[in-house]
Amino acid sequence: MQDHPLGLFIIPDEHLHERLATASRLGIPTAHILPPDRHSRSAEGLRSFKQALQDAGVEPTVMFCGFEGESYETIPIVRETVGLVPRETRSARLEKAKRISDVAAALEVPVTALHVGFIPDAYDTREYGEIVETVGALADHCAANDQWLHLETGQETVETLLHFLEDLGRPNVAVNFDPANMILYGTGDPIEAVRQIGDLIRSVHCKDATWSSKPRVEWGEEVPLGEGDVGMENFLRALKDVGYVGPLTIEREIVGEQQLRDIEKGVQLLRELRTNVWGE
Repeated sequence: MQDHPLGLFIIPDEHLHERLATASRLGIPTAHILPPDRHSRSAEGLRSFKQALQDAGVEPTVMFCGFEGESYETIPIVRETVGLVPRETRSARLEKAKRISDVAAALEVPVTALHVGFIPDAYDTREYGEIVETVGALADHCAANDQWLHLETGQETVETLLHFLEDLGRPNVAVNFDPANMILYGTGDPIEAVRQIGDLIRSVHCKDATWSSKPRVEWGEEVPLGEGDVGMENFLRALKDVGYVGPLTIEREIVGEQQLRDIEKGVQLLRELRTNVWGE
């Protein structure tokens, strides 16, 4: 695979073949994916899914975990419901994440990824220690599957994320960097964050957003690539400075025809910027 191939975030629902057809038509060779639903995880179901990806010329590079009961309606609701942080669902979600890692292994996807949730910034508390232990158990399971575990940016500041990674101390854990999430959640300047995290960034989402008037209290707004506050050329230049060579994976969190139109514009923009930044 060449450096910096384009990618799409692909959901394997009833519109899977449309999404794969879009990737194929646009010449996009990689994808971040969610796992097939639990009814499609038989050996035959996984073979069929893998064949559909291959037929479209799409290589899945990251499989993301998602959990029942998660809601992104508001930032406070995210804090209560998302990832491995909520205590009441933590144990069950850890087991589900391990199963997703196993699905990724069966499909030969080298990375499992997730939002941990709102990591506490009180590092000497029991709650923080339990979250470190839980994510460490998932990282060890991924290691046994010869996989990386990527933690997606967004809900925590860079300082908290780096402290957490140091306490975690697992060599197979890295970062999936989503610059728009830092703006949506109001947790920091994404360009500066790239430089702080550096070579721990092993996958990225190319997504754009505008700042909220009340950062960290109310959502910013996700917008088409190039129309927000990230500054996509500056983002790619920062990635170049830290030596990033992985896919540039477009994520547009709407559905329908407008999503496809925005993806097409995003592909064109990224190809132009990739040439400007890397000469590719």
